[in-house]
Amino acid sequence: MSDLENKVVLTVATTGAWPSKNENPNVPLQPREIADEVYACWKAGASVAHIHVRDDEGKASMSYEKFVETLEYIRATDCKIVLNTTTSGGIGLTDEIRMKPFMGLRPEMASYDCGTMNWMHTTVFENSPKFLEKLGLAMQNCNVKPEIEIFDAGMIYNALYYLKQGVLKAPLHFQFCLGTPGGMAATVENLVFLKSLIPVGSTWSAFGVGKGHMPILYATLALGGHIRIGMEDNVYYSKGVLAESNVQFVLRAKRIIEEIGKSVATPDEARQILGV
Repeated sequence: MSDLENKVVLTVATTGAWPSKNENPNVPLQPREIADEVYACWKAGASVAHIHVRDDEGKASMSYEKFVETLEYIRATDCKIVLNTTTSGGIGLTDEIRMKPFMGLRPEMASYDCGTMNWMHTTVFENSPKFLEKLGLAMQNCNVKPEIEIFDAGMIYNALYYLKQGVLKAPLHFQFCLGTPGGMAATVENLVFLKSLIPVGSTWSAFGVGKGHMPILYATLALGGHIRIGMEDNVYYSKGVLAESNVQFVLRAKRIIEEIGKSVATPDEARQILGV
């Protein structure tokens, strides 16, 4: 086994679009908070930071100005973490608003939600064919690696179609998002099924929302995948116990990874593994 084969890319999703200070007062919401949390997670061992921003009231946002402020804070430090910005920080936004952060700020990665779904059983999270084509080609032009977010199996087949069409380029990187209402449940059986569908040579990561967090983490490591942790997906460290910070999740994941004889990839190792 090569050194890189023994490495696990650890992504921290510090904020997301949903959790508020009401759910957990420790969720970072504003640029300085987010940047400080990302820095602390990098120091604790995280490889990649998945970045969402919020508006001044703490609500989901794709504000370009908030992304600029957040990334400027991070980039002004010695932080080497791989930056991965979202393209889905809200519902009903224009294509341009969703794409502007990665086009203007050029992070190494950005999310590519590979299909439309009934989000949280309350609204439609739209990712039309026209948008996905535009998004994939823009990411190629900007040299930004798509993190192909998969909420159900059909989205993998969408990705394979766009690969054939040249909208996406191999090797692909998949992020299996399990346990979101409207998507596939966070079960080991679903994880194994999704993994079986991706092309040889792809890299992949997974997370489970809420109570699915730990089972999916363990199963992903057992199957040889990479993992995502953080308050975007789970505000509780354990049942009934709120997380004190995203660093708690990083440190626990690092311990588990080391217990199975592997180690967390440094950001530079993550760049090699992911091809960014």
